[in-house]
Amino acid sequence: MTLTADQKRRRAQQDYNGGLGLCPARQLLETISSKWVTLVMLALAGGPLRHSELHRQVAGASQKMLTSTLRSLERDGLVSRTVTPSVPVRTDYELTPVGHSLLAVVDRLKGWAEDNMDDVAHARVVYDRDNLTGAG
Repeated sequence: MTLTADQKRRRAQQDYNGGLGLCPARQLLETISSKWVTLVMLALAGGPLRHSELHRQVAGASQKMLTSTLRSLERDGLVSRTVTPSVPVRTDYELTPVGHSLLAVVDRLKGWAEDNMDDVAHARVVYDRDNLTGAG
């Protein structure tokens, strides 16, 4: 069966529907929406860092979680890893050009969170109060 150009466009849109589990865009959104990804990217905004430096800057991340996050970011082309042979071996991580383009979005999200954290905190207090008293 031959498809018209419009039918091809519609099929392509369906293939990249973020609501579908196998959609590449959805899979990428799931990866980059992780809090650890966001925190690692913000830590790398100032330039390359060693694993130990990242571990200190990304408070609360276990060694295993940080390593997993860095591998995921490297796999997606958002972070590059440079190994320098020395004793001990030195490994540096830095944002790639694609990572820097995502950093602009992450920075805006961070700014939004900072601008709205008081309103969100107030909404939580009201919600919790109303739901604890059964008024919700």
